[in-house]
Amino acid sequence: MSDYWQLRRTGKELIESYVQHGHWTEDTLGSVLDRHLREFAHLTFRVWSKERAYQGTVGDVHDLARRVAGGLSARGVGRGDVVAFQIPSWVEAAATFWGSALCGATVLPIVHFYGPKEVGFILRQSGARAFITADRFRSFDYLAALEGVCATADDLELVVAVGEAPESTVPFERLVDHPPIEALPAVDPEEPAVIAYTSGTTANPKGVIHTHQSILAETMQLAAIQAPGELPTLAGAPVGHFIGMTTGLLLPLIRGLPIHLIDVWDPATVLSAMLEANLTAGGGSPFFLNSLLDHPDCTSDHVERMKTIGLGGAPVPAAVGERAEALGISIIRSYGCSELPSITGSRHDDPREKRIYTDGGVLPGVEMRIVDEQGRDLLPGEPGEILARGPELFAGYIDSSLTSETFVDRDWLATGDIGVVDEQGWLTITDRKKDVIIRGGENISAGEVEELLAKMPGVAEVAVVAGPDPRMGERACAFIRRTAGVGAPDLATLQAYLGAAGLTRQKWPEEVHEIEEFPRTPSGKIKKFELRERLRNSSS
Repeated sequence: MSDYWQLRRTGKELIESYVQHGHWTEDTLGSVLDRHLREFAHLTFRVWSKERAYQGTVGDVHDLARRVAGGLSARGVGRGDVVAFQIPSWVEAAATFWGSALCGATVLPIVHFYGPKEVGFILRQSGARAFITADRFRSFDYLAALEGVCATADDLELVVAVGEAPESTVPFERLVDHPPIEALPAVDPEEPAVIAYTSGTTANPKGVIHTHQSILAETMQLAAIQAPGELPTLAGAPVGHFIGMTTGLLLPLIRGLPIHLIDVWDPATVLSAMLEANLTAGGGSPFFLNSLLDHPDCTSDHVERMKTIGLGGAPVPAAVGERAEALGISIIRSYGCSELPSITGSRHDDPREKRIYTDGGVLPGVEMRIVDEQGRDLLPGEPGEILARGPELFAGYIDSSLTSETFVDRDWLATGDIGVVDEQGWLTITDRKKDVIIRGGENISAGEVEELLAKMPGVAEVAVVAGPDPRMGERACAFIRRTAGVGAPDLATLQAYLGAAGLTRQKWPEEVHEIEEFPRTPSGKIKKFELRERLRNSSS
């Protein structure tokens, strides 16, 4: 199916630059995986799970992955084919991801809690030829949900089930009952390696195509900014998500560290695992770090293991960094998106003020511009849309019509994010175009209001979104998850606090809603579109 995708072509000068500086090589995802899986075969591989726990070595899982590759190859699946999988962060997910890459296929991870609507859309649009799924997880029956989905996916020929497999599927055990693959197939590094579907903050997810060159450049970029001597990490994001895939299944191999996965993010379990196996945890969306620090079981023994925590994938309020630093945790922030995963970032040895209050400087090989509505470059200190390009830039969307809409001047990705750089080139994300609330023709930055409210006593987490207003068009509405044991602030208290903080009255939220848990994407980002939809429905 990948033969029919219209991939974006990188300019000749950029290609030469990326090759010259070592960002792009002749390696493929399969060749890099095979090399590192062999080198670090002795390291621990562990899945922390109440349903499907696993403990073995990287070498054990490499052997399983090679047999996945052998089983797929025996059924004619390989180079140019898409292998999709929807499995929680279990050993079978790792073996499927690695094995698909080893046989030369394009790998398509799907987050484990997507339902039949999303999965059906993804399988149809991607033209997946093989789909490997769990039979069930917790209360969700994947196979029952798939009954009508597979019939609509015209290219789908093979469905494999982990667990109990009905007659219409192939048991995972039968798939791996094949001799392991020996020689890796020849694959062009410019070909698609991974498809990452976006988080779903819009109606339908977008299929983001990464080549072997771009996904490997991203992995090496991440490895380069990590602090030396770190403990192994218990990855929080699911491996079906781009962040979980890279930080859980790729980055540890590149760095030569044991691999630890967890299928359900339960802070109590994570804290226990940190002490038992001497791990660090809490990186990614601020949600993961906050959930650990807020838990009553969190002690100084845990904090000592969180010497450096990387935050990104969602807005990072300064209050989160200040709290962590006060405990002795060094925060490094980064910024990127599925299309260009690492645009800016900081290092553990960067100045504290830059690490806490900015989203980092431009990373090696990456270029960035800040432009106004007319596409004119802006000066430091002037907010505008972020354009970026670099060796990790994706090759296009599966829906090629979206690709042309996303690029400016051929090679520049229009991120849709609003940011400002200082005189030293450090970027601070101030908002997203879709996050701007337009009240009576005036723009309100949701991020600006959230930054202040995140420091308010009693506020554990906050999201500010646009709600309908019959007079002004839109108005700011705050959703607040309160701190345990403390009452949530009412509207008058909230407005008084913002007034005392110096925020212009027109920017104050005009509604406040208490919420027990925010709807989230797989990476932990708040699904603001659901909050906006909730407000629209309540006003109709």
